[in-house]
Amino acid sequence: MAKTTSITKLNIQYAHRFLGYEGEAQYLHGHSGLLTIEVDGEVNETTGFVYPCNSIKRIAWDYLKNFDHALIMQEEDPLLPGILSAYAEQGIKDGAPTNVMLGLPFENELGKAYPQCRLVVVKKVATCENLIELFYSLLKDKLNISKMTFASGDNAASFVFK
Repeated sequence: MAKTTSITKLNIQYAHRFLGYEGEAQYLHGHSGLLTIEVDGEVNETTGFVYPCNSIKRIAWDYLKNFDHALIMQEEDPLLPGILSAYAEQGIKDGAPTNVMLGLPFENELGKAYPQCRLVVVKKVATCENLIELFYSLLKDKLNISKMTFASGDNAASFVFK
């Protein structure tokens, strides 16, 4: 029997910079990212799906909305303390009534989310490749992910997991 895959896509708007990078990406800048998640399995004869795409999106979005309209910073970035200080001075570090995009908090060996202030602090530079690794670490126990692709502007990376 042929392999069957359900595929869903999530749009993620974020800002970041490449610490220690020579070129334009060393400055804070924003992106429109597109994450594609592929889930393998058998087609359920009742539903007709391997896994309902809306369910994939809901499960993934519980964590990934931490990255949407958020700032992704490396933990050793010298800008990070200043950003947190400015957020505290503005009264938004611990959240604001307009911050309705609260993802599930997480902390693992690759990063930590601060949902209240729309910030994710990562251990590695926030390239497409490294973000896929982080996204997968958050979702691997919840979905049978076979492949992820993340496109950010003109750049993209793809990993096959199975």
